Amino acid sequence: MIRRLLTIATVLLSVVAATPAHSDVGSDKAAITERLQRWAEAFNARDATGVCDVFAPDLVSTVPEVLNGNRTALCARLTALLAKPELSLHYDSPDIREIIVSGDIAVVRLFWTLTARKGGEQSVTNEAGIDIFRRQPDGRWSIARFMSFSTAPNTVLE
Repeated sequence: MIRRLLTIATVLLSVVAATPAHSDVGSDKAAITERLQRWAEAFNARDATGVCDVFAPDLVSTVPEVLNGNRTALCARLTALLAKPELSLHYDSPDIREIIVSGDIAVVRLFWTLTARKGGEQSVTNEAGIDIFRRQPDGRWSIARFMSFSTAPNTVLE
């Protein structure tokens, strides 16, 4: 009888341990918002490592110039862009319109405003995007998929 109770207790404990904890949607949204704000801060500081930190290792991205991008290529392009001393680049804080959290996946609909200056020329673009975040094994939210586009190109960056 005791053996049977111990077996049942062991099975119940393993089920409880294997069941994911209920996430707190409010704190998940706050963590995602913070990750996006830190991305803008890193970009504005020309911190390529900080910029790439938000992207998951298995990132897939779609932007007008690259329809099937990955983390390595994206980070290389961003690093090269940030290394150009003749460019002044600034992203405003993201205009987050919606965050939908479902377990370890979150979808973010947002808009970015980029101001680029080179010499006396300035161009401001508004970029719409959808980011799909996935909670990583370390608990942090990272962008696993994203799509971004602008209705007009940034003339300074062409």
